Amino acid sequence: MEHTPGKTRTDKYLWALRLFKTRALAAEACDKGRVRVADITVKASRNVKPGEVIVIHRGPWNQHIRVLALSERRMGAALVGGYYEDVTPAEEQERFRLHQAALAAFQLKRGSGRPTKRDRRQMDDFMGDW
Repeated sequence: MEHTPGKTRTDKYLWALRLFKTRALAAEACDKGRVRVADITVKASRNVKPGEVIVIHRGPWNQHIRVLALSERRMGAALVGGYYEDVTPAEEQERFRLHQAALAAFQLKRGSGRPTKRDRRQMDDFMGDW
């Protein structure tokens, strides 16, 4: 934890901790209302504080993280553990596992070609408004 600023924007924090691939995706998630702190939707420019719990809506489940330390610099995956703690409830984790299992059922076999119209409709019905 070499760099700990006094304040960090929400989008920078989520990007630095590798929760989003790009900072633009983190800012977009904030703008679309997918990031909440204390049940309040936050903007990308809001500063995070240690001890806060951030809830990220990720499709059919929500990821809960507790801020332990601040950073604006993107770091390696091995170093991320000291900056946040995953406090996602067990029922949310189970929902994620069930969703992953259902997605695996739609995986096409390699070399089987593209999905048929029927396959595409089934996948769209399953995914819903995601």
